[in-house]
This record gives sequence, structure tokens and C-alpha cells, in this order.
Amino acid sequence: MPHKHASKSKSSASHSAPAKVREHHLANGMRILIAERHSDPVVAVMLWYRVGSRNEREHEAGVSHFLEHMMFKGAERFGKGEIDRLTTMLGGSNNAFTSCDHTAYWFELASDRWEKALEIEADRMRALALEPAEFNAEREVVLEELSMGLDDPWRRLTELVQSTLFLRHPYRRPVIGHADALKQLSVAQMRDYWRRFYHPGNATLVICGDVDPAAALERARAHFEALPRGASYEEADPFRPAETPEPGQRRVEMHWDDQGKRLCIAWPTVPVGTPDDHALDVVSTLLTAGRLSRLQDRLVYEEELATSISTQSDTRVEGGVFWLLAECAQNADPRELERVLDEELERLRREPPSAKELARVRAVLRASEAFENETASDFAERLGEYAVDAHWKLALESLEHVLAVDAKAVRDCASRLLAPERRVVGWCTPKAAAPKATTRRKSARRGAKQ
Repeated sequence: MPHKHASKSKSSASHSAPAKVREHHLANGMRILIAERHSDPVVAVMLWYRVGSRNEREHEAGVSHFLEHMMFKGAERFGKGEIDRLTTMLGGSNNAFTSCDHTAYWFELASDRWEKALEIEADRMRALALEPAEFNAEREVVLEELSMGLDDPWRRLTELVQSTLFLRHPYRRPVIGHADALKQLSVAQMRDYWRRFYHPGNATLVICGDVDPAAALERARAHFEALPRGASYEEADPFRPAETPEPGQRRVEMHWDDQGKRLCIAWPTVPVGTPDDHALDVVSTLLTAGRLSRLQDRLVYEEELATSISTQSDTRVEGGVFWLLAECAQNADPRELERVLDEELERLRREPPSAKELARVRAVLRASEAFENETASDFAERLGEYAVDAHWKLALESLEHVLAVDAKAVRDCASRLLAPERRVVGWCTPKAAAPKATTRRKSARRGAKQ
């Protein structure tokens, strides 16, 4: 299932979010966010590009993630293997990740060594090598990564559900892409993609940790200010297919070799940073966060219909997904699991949560917020993600917005967005149950009873 916020390893220390974030803009369009936190002699540097799988066409599905790999294969100053070698030598860490909406590169280094990250990022923004031999070798790595995912029933099920939820929008495709498109992709196509999106005008640099803000800005200017702006985001990606709403609940099935019975339900929701986005976080926590949550309590512990159940509001730039995943208990009837689940969802749509439930949810969300801001890297990631997807101030304000969600807002949001006629229901069952995956659509009237 997609993550609202990607996670890296966390230390045991607990820190509060920086009190102040400074925003700057270079003449070439690059945005710089600097946040001080002097609790540890560590600096996190993250460079975010506003490009992900939603910017791809069908014939280049997976190019964003593949390009992320190639960014570590050498540029003008730092050749093959140099980035990882230098990072290790400096006692730091680095990595990258790609999502539907953005691609991010991060370093965590000591406060007297962090500038090396700026040198590296400026070098590969300016002069990425993209050597054919490295390109072909790394393509095999990506294809192997894709192939490994084919052995994961949960991944296959969520991808099937997502491709049914979005019929035209690029969100329907997995971030890793498709094998056929990756096999046909050329160096020239990737270089064009890199030129269109990997430039200062489409980038946000986040520096968080034990730094002097004025000195950090000076060093960022020294490395990036001379780089050309590049095409605007709208010029680089002018086309976006409209998603046509499909009336009625849709159901999909797939079959697997093992005896597990897995359920995935997804609803289309709202863009990141909207009032309903905050309400959906409360809904998710109410349903499945902890032993006392509604679905955990009834389905896992009381009636023992499921061995695990989870929900997540995965909000994106152009509309999100609310996910529900459940693993059916070995001797339980999947139809009964779905029936009881629908009862609880209908109760959520009809009745506002109690004051006691809301108090528990708010306590859980406060703890989660503290954990997400624990280290400089954690906060840099949170700050950058909100910056490229909505507005960086949400990184400071989101908890306030979530805690302000009242019982009526929870019920109203669930009633509008989590209606049965808006959802896709996906089951993964033992292969012996049926010969192949199928898809069918029910009417809105009948689907409301499911």
C-alpha cells in the first residue's frame, strides 16, 4: 500500500519540530527551505523534484523510478560509485525514493560535513552521465525489482484495485512501472525526461538540522544559483487525462497459490491539505489504530474474522485513495468478514464517534506527530513532501488541523467519501477457488448494500 509519508530509520531520541522554517527563492526558481534544530550535530539535506509516475505516459511507465536509480550512476564530478563511497567515508547515509507525485534524494551527514551533499546534488542536476552501459545494466536491476514484486500477493492485489479505481489517470499505474515499457525505454528518452523535470525551477532543497541559516543559504546559492532554470512545470507536462467517475461499486478478484484470503477496499478521495484530508486521518485512526479501534476490536479480537486489518488515507496532489486491508482468519468465512466490515462502515457513516473515542484518537495522533518529527531527517522529509505536494506550512500546522476535526466532520466525511457505491472491493483467494482474475461492476443501488 502506498505511504503518506515514507519512513526511514529513527533514533531513540525524541525531539520537537523546529520553531521556524525559513523560505528562500533563487533567481532560477529553486526554492530553499532551512530549518534549525541543534539537538544533535547532524544535518539532513533533501532535494525534491516535482515529478513522479503521474507525469509519465503509458509508453514510458516506470521512467521516474528508473531515473532515480540512474542518478547514482555518475555525473561530471562524481562518477560511478563515488556518491555512496563518499557518503560512507564521511560517516553519513543517503538514499532516494519515487512516488506518484515526486522524487526525493536525501543525505544525512555530520554538521561539519553536510555541504558535500550540495556538491553532489548540483553535479547530477547539471551533468548527469546516463552512460548506455550503465543504463542497460541498471534496467536489469529495475526489472528484477519489478519481477520480485510479482511474487507478493498484497502488492499484486493493491495494484489490481488501484488500476480499477483509476481508469484513465496515471495514478492507475504502479510507480515502478511496467516491464514492457521499461524494456523499450531508451537513453535518449530518459535524458529528455531528466532535462524536462530535473532543474532548479522544478526543485525544492530542504536543509534541516544543526546549521546556521545564513551560512546554509550562502552555500546553497554558491552551488545552485548559476544553474539554468529549465522549462516550467506546465510546459514539461501539459497533458493530464480526466478521470471519468464510474457509478456503482466495482469488484475484482485474483487467485494465489497459498491458502490466504486477503481483502483490499479502496475509495477515491481528496487532494492533500484539504479539510477532508485531515478528517480522513481521524477516520483511519478511529477504525484501525490500536487495540481499542473499531475494526481491530470487533473483527480481530471479538469475532476473530481477521488476523490483521489496517487503513490508510493516502492523499496525493490530484486526489487520493483511502485504503482498507484485511487478512481473513484461516477458518473464517470471507463473506462474513465483509458483512461485518460493512456494518461497521455503515455505523461510521450514520453515527458520529463518541467523545471518548475522539479523545483516544487525538492522543494517538499527537504521539504519531511527535514520532514523525523525531529526527532532522524525519522533519526534512515531512517538510519537503508537503512543500512539493501542497504547502510546506502544513508540516507545522497539520496536527492543529487534525485535532480540530470534530465528530460531525468525521461522520460527514465518511458518509460522502466512503460510500459503498464509490469503492472498489478486491479479494485475493486460493487459486483452487477459480481459474483466473475477473472484474465485474454492480449498480450503485445494489452496491450500497454490500
